[in-house]
Amino acid sequence: MSIEIRNPANPSEVVGSFETITPDEVPAMIASAHKAQREWAKVTQQERGRLVEAFLDALEARADDIATSITREMGKIIAESHGEVAKALGEGRATTRRASSPIGEVLPSQKPGTVTYSTRRPRGVIVGINPWNFPFSTPIRKTVPALLYGNAMVLKPSVSTPGAAFIMQEVADAILPKGLFQVAYGSGALGAALTSAQGVNAISFTGSVGIGRIVAQAAAANLAEISLELGGKNPVILNDASDLEVALDQIYAAAFSVCGQRCTAISRVIVRRELEAQVVDGLAQRAKAAQVGDGLDTTSTIGPLMGEKARADVAGFVSRAVADGAVVAAGGEMIDQDGGYFYAPTVLCNVTPDMEVARDEVFGPVLAVIPYDTPDEALAICNDVEFGLSACLYSEQTPLVERFVSEAESGMLHVNCGSFPEDHAPFVGVKNSSLGVGGSNGPSTLHFYTQEHTVFRKGQA
Repeated sequence: MSIEIRNPANPSEVVGSFETITPDEVPAMIASAHKAQREWAKVTQQERGRLVEAFLDALEARADDIATSITREMGKIIAESHGEVAKALGEGRATTRRASSPIGEVLPSQKPGTVTYSTRRPRGVIVGINPWNFPFSTPIRKTVPALLYGNAMVLKPSVSTPGAAFIMQEVADAILPKGLFQVAYGSGALGAALTSAQGVNAISFTGSVGIGRIVAQAAAANLAEISLELGGKNPVILNDASDLEVALDQIYAAAFSVCGQRCTAISRVIVRRELEAQVVDGLAQRAKAAQVGDGLDTTSTIGPLMGEKARADVAGFVSRAVADGAVVAAGGEMIDQDGGYFYAPTVLCNVTPDMEVARDEVFGPVLAVIPYDTPDEALAICNDVEFGLSACLYSEQTPLVERFVSEAESGMLHVNCGSFPEDHAPFVGVKNSSLGVGGSNGPSTLHFYTQEHTVFRKGQA
């Protein structure tokens, strides 16, 4: 069967139709991946790197097609889609460079005439389960290290945003060995079949905490290695800033890019009470100035939410927050335009740390402002949620910066900058934001995509 994809900015417009596979087809797909992987593992690291670079170069040549597909399927403005493509390729090339680094160590042996050392081998077949909000960068983040370290990749894109993955398949078919990279497109039942399939050696999942728990249980049944990148409720502590306007620009961008639909989006501004009124006013002015519209319209600065359910969920969060005592400083309403799923960028004040909107992931254009009086209170509010993906601090006070770096319960810590990770750096979370090692750059990438072996080698007499 095929699935039609519609434009969330104009749901009457069909932007693509893609063929699905059934769970019954998974065993043959895994078998094909294993066959390709066994040959790929024999290829030298240098040659694998050359072919992966060629894969990335060919994808870069399709950048316009990929970006347009992203915007038409999930709505983000075209500049953000181009930014996603560029960042993904940058991350892929950074991973390629890192893959040439040493991967083992020589150890002093306890026995005369023996050499003891560690090395690493590919895990085998990797299953990558991907979200709808970053339909190119997340697959690249999983696929490039998998291939570089000698594995095969079976990639399941979101049922809502498959276009970029199918372009990856077209490019891979022209450059990589057959069966090494395969796209498995279909419903949730297909995801269950992939994560529970015999012969899957590792699973990299990005998505919600609830589905992540199900994936973890499926992986445990086969003792497959697992990496989960889950939700976030990311704070910024705004204590002081050398230039408050610049800080507010950065916070606004970190909160409302991709219409707030990214796991590292800032959703809580924990602000020193003396600055609260100024910060609320500054953020509200920026939100009111936003141009909400179709992502392919270059005058738009914020696109639609992913679908009607996503918009209803956001509206529900805002209405419940107002019922709890929050005040809408900007936004707080749906926008009727071409039947699209638009929601005005929203700033809420009078928010307290115990409110639902201050604790749960909204995954939309909603920013809650929470005042504090002391650094102890700020850090307590920062940490008092189930998630720990990304956190920011704006302050020129060295003791507070040092406390934040030591005490903030998040995997990625940003000081005096927004929550946008760099291409070459590990992408990691703690608490309910992550399980297993990180899956993007850094030593943890090597550890996830390879397994360690120790060699005890006796020399000839």
